Amino acid sequence: MTIVVDMPITKLHALDVIAFAADSAIRDARTSSPRVPLSPDAWAEVQIPRFADPPPIAIDVCSDASVDVALAAAERLEEALVQIGWTVRARGGDES
Repeated sequence: MTIVVDMPITKLHALDVIAFAADSAIRDARTSSPRVPLSPDAWAEVQIPRFADPPPIAIDVCSDASVDVALAAAERLEEALVQIGWTVRARGGDES
């Protein structure tokens, strides 16, 4: 599942905010694949546009368990991000 946010923000800052919103912590912060656990079976990763490209950022919510687990975690994270003031784009029918 992908959550899209139009914000000029660094990957590390976005991960910090996601960790705060999810009451979690960044894992593998000093690697090429940092992530924030959202539940025992789901996590979030942040994709930032290439240099000089404008926002948005994409927050990929993944799960090894099932698509339903990823969707539920994405919905909880989206609600938490909205509560702390982020504006999240509505998902289209083909976004996942």
